[in-house]
Amino acid sequence: MGESKRRKETLGDKYGQETRIVSWIPLTNSQAEQFVKLTTRGAWGGIILLILGWVTIRFIGPALGWWEVN
Repeated sequence: MGESKRRKETLGDKYGQETRIVSWIPLTNSQAEQFVKLTTRGAWGGIILLILGWVTIRFIGPALGWWEVN
């Protein structure tokens, strides 16, 4: 008997299902990885927006006469 057949008999209904991070939270490992990727992308987006806002207020705004910088 092959290893996969033995594993299938041992696990029964749970065979082929993803494992959860913690048994009482319905969150699988792949969902956790997707969450990390999404939040990392969001953080970088926020950093880029912050830099663009700073450049606009510091350099572009005064050049167009929007804000006075002393």
